[in-house]
Amino acid sequence: MTKQIEMRPVSLLLISDSYPPVLGGSETEAQRVCAEMIRRGHRVLVLTSGGSPMPPVRDWVDPAGVPVRILTRNARGRWKDTVFACRVAWVLWRERRNYQIVYFLMQGLHLAAGLPVARALKKPIVMKVAGSGVISVLRSSRIGRVELGWLRRWAARLLILNEGMMQEAMEYGFPRDQMLWMPNPVDTEQFRPGQPDEIADLRAGFRIPPEALVAVYVGRLSDEKGLPSMLSGFALAAREEPRAMLVLVGDGAMRSELEAMAAKLGLGSSQVLFSGRVDVSEVPLWLQASDVFTLMSPSEGFSCALAEAMSAGLASVVSRIPANVQLIEDGVHGLLAPVGDDSAMAGALIRLFRDPALRGRLGQAARQRIIDNYSTGQVAERYEALFAEVLGQRG
Repeated sequence: MTKQIEMRPVSLLLISDSYPPVLGGSETEAQRVCAEMIRRGHRVLVLTSGGSPMPPVRDWVDPAGVPVRILTRNARGRWKDTVFACRVAWVLWRERRNYQIVYFLMQGLHLAAGLPVARALKKPIVMKVAGSGVISVLRSSRIGRVELGWLRRWAARLLILNEGMMQEAMEYGFPRDQMLWMPNPVDTEQFRPGQPDEIADLRAGFRIPPEALVAVYVGRLSDEKGLPSMLSGFALAAREEPRAMLVLVGDGAMRSELEAMAAKLGLGSSQVLFSGRVDVSEVPLWLQASDVFTLMSPSEGFSCALAEAMSAGLASVVSRIPANVQLIEDGVHGLLAPVGDDSAMAGALIRLFRDPALRGRLGQAARQRIIDNYSTGQVAERYEALFAEVLGQRG
Protein backbone atom coordinates (compact mmCIF):
# COMPACT_ATOMS: atom_id res chain seq x y z
CA MET A 1 0.00 0.00 0.00
CA THR A 2 1.34 3.46 -0.93
CA LYS A 3 2.50 5.56 1.99
CA GLN A 4 1.01 9.03 1.77
CA ILE A 5 3.35 11.94 2.37
CA GLU A 6 2.26 14.31 5.13
CA MET A 7 2.24 17.81 3.68
CA ARG A 8 0.14 20.93 3.65
CA PRO A 9 -2.55 21.07 0.95
CA VAL A 10 -1.22 22.48 -2.32
CA SER A 11 -3.16 24.64 -4.80
CA LEU A 12 -2.30 23.62 -8.36
CA LEU A 13 -3.17 25.14 -11.73
CA LEU A 14 -2.68 22.51 -14.44
CA ILE A 15 -2.63 23.71 -18.05
CA SER A 16 -3.18 21.13 -20.79
CA ASP A 17 -4.16 21.89 -24.38
CA SER A 18 -6.54 18.90 -24.35
CA TYR A 19 -8.19 16.80 -21.67
CA PRO A 20 -10.51 13.77 -21.37
CA PRO A 21 -12.82 12.79 -22.95
CA VAL A 22 -10.11 13.51 -25.56
CA LEU A 23 -8.11 10.27 -25.69
CA GLY A 24 -4.34 10.24 -25.21
CA GLY A 25 -1.65 9.40 -22.69
CA SER A 26 -1.10 12.96 -21.48
CA GLU A 27 -4.83 13.60 -21.20
CA THR A 28 -5.38 10.40 -19.21
CA GLU A 29 -2.44 11.24 -16.95
CA ALA A 30 -3.82 14.72 -16.26
CA GLN A 31 -7.17 13.35 -15.13
CA ARG A 32 -5.74 10.55 -12.99
CA VAL A 33 -3.17 12.72 -11.25
CA CYS A 34 -5.63 15.54 -10.59
CA ALA A 35 -8.30 13.21 -9.23
CA GLU A 36 -5.82 11.54 -6.90
CA MET A 37 -4.39 14.87 -5.71
CA ILE A 38 -7.92 16.07 -4.90
CA ARG A 39 -8.60 12.83 -3.05
CA ARG A 40 -5.49 13.53 -0.97
CA GLY A 41 -6.80 16.97 0.03
CA HIS A 42 -5.09 19.24 -2.53
CA ARG A 43 -6.82 21.89 -4.66
CA VAL A 44 -6.64 21.58 -8.45
CA LEU A 45 -8.02 23.53 -11.40
CA VAL A 46 -7.44 22.38 -14.99
CA LEU A 47 -7.31 24.89 -17.86
CA THR A 48 -7.96 23.36 -21.28
CA SER A 49 -9.46 24.02 -24.69
CA GLY A 50 -12.93 23.13 -25.92
CA GLY A 51 -14.69 21.70 -28.93
CA SER A 52 -15.95 18.18 -29.50
CA PRO A 53 -15.89 15.90 -27.53
CA MET A 54 -15.62 18.40 -24.65
CA PRO A 55 -18.93 19.60 -23.14
CA PRO A 56 -20.13 23.02 -24.40
CA VAL A 57 -19.69 24.81 -21.06
CA ARG A 58 -17.03 26.99 -19.43
CA ASP A 59 -16.83 25.52 -15.94
CA TRP A 60 -17.21 21.78 -15.63
CA VAL A 61 -16.55 19.07 -13.04
CA ASP A 62 -15.48 15.97 -14.92
CA PRO A 63 -16.65 12.41 -14.08
CA ALA A 64 -13.55 11.93 -11.90
CA GLY A 65 -14.48 14.98 -9.80
CA VAL A 66 -11.85 17.33 -11.25
CA PRO A 67 -12.77 21.02 -11.77
CA VAL A 68 -12.07 21.99 -15.38
CA ARG A 69 -12.24 25.42 -17.02
CA ILE A 70 -12.72 25.26 -20.79
CA LEU A 71 -11.21 28.37 -22.37
CA THR A 72 -12.18 28.02 -26.06
CA ARG A 73 -15.17 26.87 -28.07
CA ASN A 74 -13.11 25.12 -30.74
CA ALA A 75 -10.77 22.15 -30.56
CA ARG A 76 -8.45 23.09 -33.43
CA GLY A 77 -7.34 25.82 -35.79
CA ARG A 78 -4.96 28.76 -35.70
CA TRP A 79 -7.40 31.07 -33.95
CA LYS A 80 -8.10 28.48 -31.30
CA ASP A 81 -4.39 28.38 -30.37
CA THR A 82 -4.21 32.17 -30.16
CA VAL A 83 -7.40 32.50 -28.11
CA PHE A 84 -6.36 29.69 -25.78
CA ALA A 85 -2.93 31.26 -25.23
CA CYS A 86 -4.38 34.68 -24.41
CA ARG A 87 -6.94 33.25 -22.02
CA VAL A 88 -4.36 31.10 -20.26
CA ALA A 89 -2.28 34.23 -19.60
CA TRP A 90 -5.35 36.12 -18.37
CA VAL A 91 -6.49 33.34 -16.00
CA LEU A 92 -2.97 33.01 -14.61
CA TRP A 93 -3.09 36.68 -13.69
CA ARG A 94 -6.71 36.86 -12.55
CA GLU A 95 -6.51 33.73 -10.36
CA ARG A 96 -3.06 34.54 -8.97
CA ARG A 97 -4.23 34.37 -5.34
CA ASN A 98 -5.89 30.97 -5.83
CA TYR A 99 -2.95 28.76 -6.77
CA GLN A 100 0.62 28.15 -5.69
CA ILE A 101 2.14 26.12 -8.55
CA VAL A 102 1.73 26.29 -12.34
CA TYR A 103 2.01 22.94 -14.09
CA PHE A 104 2.24 22.96 -17.91
CA LEU A 105 1.47 19.50 -19.29
CA MET A 106 1.73 20.22 -23.01
CA GLN A 107 3.72 22.54 -25.22
CA GLY A 108 2.12 25.07 -27.57
CA LEU A 109 1.50 28.79 -27.99
CA HIS A 110 -0.10 28.87 -24.55
CA LEU A 111 3.29 27.96 -23.07
CA ALA A 112 4.87 31.06 -24.62
CA ALA A 113 2.02 33.20 -23.30
CA GLY A 114 1.84 31.64 -19.84
CA LEU A 115 5.49 31.29 -18.85
CA PRO A 116 6.27 35.04 -18.57
CA VAL A 117 3.10 35.64 -16.54
CA ALA A 118 3.88 32.83 -14.12
CA ARG A 119 7.45 34.11 -13.83
CA ALA A 120 6.30 37.67 -13.18
CA LEU A 121 3.99 36.38 -10.44
CA LYS A 122 6.89 34.42 -8.90
CA LYS A 123 4.93 31.16 -9.15
CA PRO A 124 6.96 27.93 -9.21
CA ILE A 125 6.80 26.47 -12.73
CA VAL A 126 6.76 22.76 -13.56
CA MET A 127 6.66 21.51 -17.15
CA LYS A 128 6.20 17.94 -18.35
CA VAL A 129 7.53 17.04 -21.79
CA ALA A 130 4.79 14.98 -23.39
CA GLY A 131 6.93 12.57 -25.40
CA SER A 132 10.14 11.68 -27.14
CA GLY A 133 11.11 14.10 -29.90
CA VAL A 134 9.14 17.04 -28.46
CA ILE A 135 12.27 19.02 -27.62
CA SER A 136 13.62 18.47 -31.15
CA VAL A 137 10.33 19.76 -32.56
CA LEU A 138 10.49 22.85 -30.33
CA ARG A 139 14.06 23.52 -31.43
CA SER A 140 12.92 23.66 -35.06
CA SER A 141 10.81 26.82 -34.58
CA ARG A 142 11.64 30.27 -33.31
CA ILE A 143 8.84 30.36 -30.74
CA GLY A 144 9.81 26.85 -29.61
CA ARG A 145 13.39 27.93 -28.99
CA VAL A 146 12.11 30.87 -26.95
CA GLU A 147 9.96 28.51 -24.87
CA LEU A 148 12.89 26.16 -24.28
CA GLY A 149 15.10 29.07 -23.22
CA TRP A 150 12.52 30.30 -20.72
CA LEU A 151 11.99 26.80 -19.36
CA ARG A 152 15.71 26.33 -18.91
CA ARG A 153 15.91 29.54 -16.89
CA TRP A 154 12.59 29.57 -15.05
CA ALA A 155 11.24 26.03 -14.58
CA ALA A 156 11.76 24.54 -11.14
CA ARG A 157 11.58 21.11 -12.72
CA LEU A 158 11.34 19.69 -16.23
CA LEU A 159 9.57 16.33 -16.04
CA ILE A 160 10.57 13.61 -18.49
CA LEU A 161 9.28 10.12 -19.20
CA ASN A 162 12.38 8.14 -20.16
CA GLU A 163 16.16 8.27 -20.40
CA GLY A 164 16.09 9.13 -24.11
CA MET A 165 14.11 12.28 -23.37
CA MET A 166 16.62 13.24 -20.70
CA GLN A 167 19.43 12.99 -23.24
CA GLU A 168 17.44 15.18 -25.67
CA ALA A 169 17.03 17.86 -23.02
CA MET A 170 20.66 17.73 -21.92
CA GLU A 171 21.80 18.16 -25.53
CA TYR A 172 19.86 21.43 -25.57
CA GLY A 173 21.48 22.65 -22.37
CA PHE A 174 19.10 21.57 -19.61
CA PRO A 175 21.11 20.47 -16.56
CA ARG A 176 20.47 16.93 -15.37
CA ASP A 177 19.51 18.10 -11.87
CA GLN A 178 16.69 20.25 -13.32
CA MET A 179 15.01 17.15 -14.73
CA LEU A 180 12.91 14.59 -12.93
CA TRP A 181 11.59 11.27 -14.16
CA MET A 182 7.82 11.26 -13.76
CA PRO A 183 5.92 8.30 -15.25
CA ASN A 184 2.26 8.27 -16.15
CA PRO A 185 0.03 6.53 -13.58
CA VAL A 186 -2.12 3.44 -14.05
CA ASP A 187 -5.38 2.65 -12.29
CA THR A 188 -4.52 -0.93 -11.30
CA GLU A 189 -8.02 -1.64 -9.98
CA GLN A 190 -9.71 -0.62 -13.23
CA PHE A 191 -7.05 -2.34 -15.36
CA ARG A 192 -7.00 -5.86 -13.91
CA PRO A 193 -6.94 -9.36 -15.35
CA GLY A 194 -10.29 -10.83 -16.30
CA GLN A 195 -11.73 -14.00 -14.83
CA PRO A 196 -12.54 -16.91 -17.21
CA ASP A 197 -16.31 -16.35 -17.10
CA GLU A 198 -15.83 -12.60 -17.67
CA ILE A 199 -13.55 -13.24 -20.63
CA ALA A 200 -16.05 -15.62 -22.22
CA ASP A 201 -18.86 -13.06 -21.89
CA LEU A 202 -16.69 -10.24 -23.22
CA ARG A 203 -15.61 -12.24 -26.25
CA ALA A 204 -19.22 -13.07 -27.04
CA GLY A 205 -20.16 -9.39 -26.78
CA PHE A 206 -17.21 -8.27 -28.93
CA ARG A 207 -17.82 -11.08 -31.47
CA ILE A 208 -14.41 -12.61 -30.83
CA PRO A 209 -14.38 -16.41 -31.30
CA PRO A 210 -13.64 -18.23 -28.03
CA GLU A 211 -10.75 -20.14 -29.63
CA ALA A 212 -9.08 -17.05 -31.15
CA LEU A 213 -5.58 -16.04 -30.07
CA VAL A 214 -5.97 -12.27 -29.83
CA ALA A 215 -3.26 -9.65 -30.15
CA VAL A 216 -4.63 -6.24 -29.20
CA TYR A 217 -3.44 -2.72 -29.97
CA VAL A 218 -4.97 0.26 -28.14
CA GLY A 219 -4.44 3.83 -29.32
CA ARG A 220 -4.80 6.27 -32.17
CA LEU A 221 -4.69 4.92 -35.71
CA SER A 222 -2.08 7.45 -36.73
CA ASP A 223 1.19 7.51 -38.63
CA GLU A 224 3.55 7.83 -35.65
CA LYS A 225 2.43 4.50 -34.16
CA GLY A 226 4.17 2.26 -36.73
CA LEU A 227 0.91 0.49 -37.56
CA PRO A 228 1.75 -0.65 -41.13
CA SER A 229 4.77 -2.52 -39.79
CA MET A 230 2.68 -4.01 -36.99
CA LEU A 231 0.05 -5.16 -39.48
CA SER A 232 2.72 -6.73 -41.72
CA GLY A 233 4.25 -8.54 -38.77
CA PHE A 234 0.88 -9.85 -37.69
CA ALA A 235 0.16 -11.09 -41.23
CA LEU A 236 3.35 -13.17 -41.09
CA ALA A 237 2.29 -14.63 -37.74
CA ALA A 238 -1.24 -15.36 -39.00
CA ARG A 239 0.16 -17.50 -41.81
CA GLU A 240 1.73 -19.77 -39.19
CA GLU A 241 -1.07 -19.63 -36.63
CA PRO A 242 -4.58 -19.69 -38.19
CA ARG A 243 -6.26 -18.89 -34.86
CA ALA A 244 -4.44 -15.54 -34.67
CA MET A 245 -6.58 -12.40 -34.56
CA LEU A 246 -5.56 -8.74 -34.37
CA VAL A 247 -7.86 -6.23 -32.67
CA LEU A 248 -7.20 -2.51 -33.10
CA VAL A 249 -9.01 -0.52 -30.41
CA GLY A 250 -9.28 3.14 -31.37
CA ASP A 251 -9.73 5.27 -34.45
CA GLY A 252 -7.82 7.79 -36.47
CA ALA A 253 -6.80 9.13 -39.86
CA MET A 254 -5.10 5.88 -40.93
CA ARG A 255 -8.08 3.59 -40.52
CA SER A 256 -9.09 3.37 -44.19
CA GLU A 257 -5.45 2.92 -45.23
CA LEU A 258 -4.99 0.10 -42.70
CA GLU A 259 -8.23 -1.59 -43.78
CA ALA A 260 -7.02 -1.54 -47.37
CA MET A 261 -3.62 -2.84 -46.32
CA ALA A 262 -5.17 -5.69 -44.34
CA ALA A 263 -7.18 -6.75 -47.40
CA LYS A 264 -4.07 -6.58 -49.59
CA LEU A 265 -2.23 -8.83 -47.10
CA GLY A 266 -5.04 -11.35 -47.34
CA LEU A 267 -6.34 -10.71 -43.83
CA GLY A 268 -10.11 -11.08 -43.63
CA SER A 269 -12.55 -9.58 -41.13
CA SER A 270 -12.24 -12.72 -39.00
CA GLN A 271 -8.51 -12.01 -38.58
CA VAL A 272 -8.44 -8.20 -38.14
CA LEU A 273 -11.08 -6.34 -36.15
CA PHE A 274 -11.30 -2.53 -36.09
CA SER A 275 -13.32 -1.53 -33.03
CA GLY A 276 -13.55 2.15 -33.91
CA ARG A 277 -13.63 4.79 -31.21
CA VAL A 278 -14.65 3.36 -27.85
CA ASP A 279 -15.48 4.93 -24.50
CA VAL A 280 -12.53 4.97 -22.12
CA SER A 281 -14.46 2.70 -19.75
CA GLU A 282 -14.43 -0.02 -22.44
CA VAL A 283 -10.65 -0.14 -22.87
CA PRO A 284 -10.02 -2.45 -19.86
CA LEU A 285 -12.68 -4.83 -21.21
CA TRP A 286 -10.97 -5.14 -24.60
CA LEU A 287 -7.70 -5.90 -22.80
CA GLN A 288 -9.37 -8.55 -20.64
CA ALA A 289 -10.77 -10.19 -23.78
CA SER A 290 -7.30 -10.44 -25.36
CA ASP A 291 -4.26 -12.71 -25.01
CA VAL A 292 -1.32 -10.49 -26.00
CA PHE A 293 -0.73 -6.74 -26.29
CA THR A 294 1.32 -5.30 -29.14
CA LEU A 295 2.84 -1.89 -29.80
CA MET A 296 5.49 -1.41 -32.50
CA SER A 297 5.76 2.39 -32.64
CA PRO A 298 9.21 3.85 -33.37
CA SER A 299 8.89 6.51 -30.66
CA GLU A 300 6.98 6.90 -27.40
CA GLY A 301 7.34 9.00 -24.27
CA PHE A 302 5.65 6.66 -21.83
CA SER A 303 2.99 4.41 -23.29
CA CYS A 304 -0.08 4.48 -21.07
CA ALA A 305 -1.59 1.81 -23.32
CA LEU A 306 1.33 -0.55 -22.66
CA ALA A 307 1.30 0.12 -18.91
CA GLU A 308 -2.47 -0.47 -18.80
CA ALA A 309 -2.11 -3.75 -20.71
CA MET A 310 0.60 -4.84 -18.27
CA SER A 311 -1.68 -3.96 -15.36
CA ALA A 312 -4.39 -6.10 -16.99
CA GLY A 313 -1.98 -9.03 -16.87
CA LEU A 314 -1.13 -9.24 -20.57
CA ALA A 315 2.20 -10.36 -21.95
CA SER A 316 3.30 -8.05 -24.76
CA VAL A 317 5.27 -7.79 -27.98
CA VAL A 318 6.64 -4.26 -28.27
CA SER A 319 9.30 -2.28 -30.10
CA ARG A 320 12.73 -2.01 -28.56
CA ILE A 321 12.76 1.73 -27.80
CA PRO A 322 13.69 3.57 -24.56
CA ALA A 323 10.09 4.16 -23.50
CA ASN A 324 9.22 0.45 -23.78
CA VAL A 325 12.50 -0.91 -22.46
CA GLN A 326 11.98 0.93 -19.16
CA LEU A 327 8.73 -1.03 -18.73
CA ILE A 328 9.51 -4.37 -20.38
CA GLU A 329 12.50 -6.55 -19.59
CA ASP A 330 12.78 -8.94 -22.51
CA GLY A 331 11.62 -12.41 -21.53
CA VAL A 332 10.43 -11.24 -18.08
CA HIS A 333 7.42 -8.98 -18.70
CA GLY A 334 7.08 -9.39 -22.47
CA LEU A 335 9.09 -9.75 -25.67
CA LEU A 336 10.97 -6.99 -27.50
CA ALA A 337 11.46 -6.69 -31.26
CA PRO A 338 13.52 -4.16 -33.24
CA VAL A 339 11.55 -1.28 -34.80
CA GLY A 340 10.42 -2.23 -38.29
CA ASP A 341 11.48 -5.87 -38.02
CA ASP A 342 8.29 -7.59 -39.11
CA SER A 343 9.79 -11.09 -38.93
CA ALA A 344 10.98 -10.58 -35.34
CA MET A 345 7.56 -9.30 -34.32
CA ALA A 346 5.87 -12.28 -36.01
CA GLY A 347 8.20 -14.72 -34.27
CA ALA A 348 7.50 -13.16 -30.88
CA LEU A 349 3.73 -13.29 -31.45
CA ILE A 350 3.84 -16.94 -32.52
CA ARG A 351 5.93 -17.82 -29.47
CA LEU A 352 3.37 -16.26 -27.12
CA PHE A 353 0.34 -17.59 -29.01
CA ARG A 354 1.65 -21.16 -28.75
CA ASP A 355 2.83 -21.06 -25.15
CA PRO A 356 0.01 -20.18 -22.72
CA ALA A 357 2.24 -20.89 -19.72
CA LEU A 358 4.76 -18.32 -20.96
CA ARG A 359 1.96 -15.80 -21.58
CA GLY A 360 0.70 -16.30 -18.06
CA ARG A 361 4.12 -15.99 -16.45
CA LEU A 362 5.05 -12.81 -18.35
CA GLY A 363 1.61 -11.29 -17.77
CA GLN A 364 1.76 -11.92 -14.03
CA ALA A 365 5.23 -10.36 -13.80
CA ALA A 366 4.06 -7.40 -15.89
CA ARG A 367 1.12 -6.68 -13.60
CA GLN A 368 3.31 -6.87 -10.52
CA ARG A 369 5.77 -4.41 -12.03
CA ILE A 370 2.99 -1.88 -12.59
CA ILE A 371 1.57 -2.34 -9.08
CA ASP A 372 5.00 -1.88 -7.53
CA ASN A 373 6.08 1.17 -9.55
CA TYR A 374 3.37 2.84 -11.62
CA SER A 375 0.07 2.69 -9.75
CA THR A 376 -1.81 5.97 -9.34
CA GLY A 377 -0.89 6.09 -5.64
CA GLN A 378 2.81 5.57 -6.35
CA VAL A 379 2.91 8.35 -8.95
CA ALA A 380 0.80 10.74 -6.84
CA GLU A 381 3.31 10.32 -4.04
CA ARG A 382 6.08 11.39 -6.44
CA TYR A 383 4.04 14.47 -7.35
CA GLU A 384 3.53 15.35 -3.70
CA ALA A 385 7.26 15.10 -3.08
CA LEU A 386 7.90 17.30 -6.13
CA PHE A 387 5.41 19.98 -5.08
CA ALA A 388 6.75 20.03 -1.53
CA GLU A 389 10.24 20.46 -2.97
CA VAL A 390 9.45 23.35 -5.31
CA LEU A 391 7.46 25.20 -2.69
CA GLY A 392 10.32 24.69 -0.21
CA GLN A 393 12.80 26.03 -2.76
CA ARG A 394 10.61 29.08 -3.26
CA GLY A 395 10.48 29.69 0.48
